[in-house]
Amino acid sequence: MSVKRMDNVGIVVEDLDAAIEFFTELGLDLEGRAPVEGHWADGVTGLKSMRVEIAMMRTPDGHSRIELSRFLAPPVAADHRGDPVNSLGYLRVMFAVEDIDDTLARLIKRGATLVGEVAQYENIYRLCYIRGPEGILIGLAQQIGLGS
Repeated sequence: MSVKRMDNVGIVVEDLDAAIEFFTELGLDLEGRAPVEGHWADGVTGLKSMRVEIAMMRTPDGHSRIELSRFLAPPVAADHRGDPVNSLGYLRVMFAVEDIDDTLARLIKRGATLVGEVAQYENIYRLCYIRGPEGILIGLAQQIGLGS
């Protein structure tokens, strides 16, 4: 076996504090926050003189993490935040939630916008996409049938 687990998903943001607040409201816990720079960081990213501030957010079950990064140097190279859901590359992160309506209400107060509508897949899930801080695409799924 070559893979033990998925360690984290990385998301680059401009406003690290706002992103931390948003993901905290969603239910993730701030595991740590730190600056990252130096020869080893340049080597792993392939960016010369890289300086970044990261925050690691952990899901309540402790199995998944999101690494939020705010690049101080070099400048951000591209911006894909407004791309539609059928764009190539990173699409979204999907979170299982207990109550999609309550979660939406709380996140909309934090600036989230609903992409389309809350849809129901058969008698199993209610699902939606939202745009979170800085337009980050996030999926929400509430299991409603089959042992929910």
